[in-house]
Amino acid sequence: MLRLISFDIDGTLECGHPPGLIPISIVRQAKALGWIVGSCSDWPISAQRALWVEHDIPVDFAVGKPGLENVRVEMAADSYVHIGDTEIDRMYALRAQFDFRHVNDDGLEEWLQELGLTHFD
Repeated sequence: MLRLISFDIDGTLECGHPPGLIPISIVRQAKALGWIVGSCSDWPISAQRALWVEHDIPVDFAVGKPGLENVRVEMAADSYVHIGDTEIDRMYALRAQFDFRHVNDDGLEEWLQELGLTHFD
C-alpha cells in the first residue's frame, strides 16, 4: 500500500515554531518505508524546502495549505493523511479529501505505530 503523509510544521513537528510532538525521526522513517512525504504549512515554500534540506530529508512536496488539493491530484497513493494542529489544517485536509489527524489527538502515537512509524525519540 502506497501512503502519502503530509505534515504541518508549526505546532506539529518538533522543529516548528512552536515545537510540536512529532519528531523528525518519524518523517525520516516514513521516507525510509517508501511513503510519499511532504509538508503543507503556512511557511513559504522556500523555507519549507530549506527545513528539509537542513534535516537531510528529500521530501516529495512542500506546499502552502491551499496547495494540498494539488498534491492529491498530482500524486497517486492508496491513502492520504495530513497531520496538523489547527482547525485550519483540518479544513484544508478535508477539502483535499485527505484524512486528518490532530497532533494532540489521544491515540496519534499508537496510530502511527500501527502504520510502522515507531521512531519516537
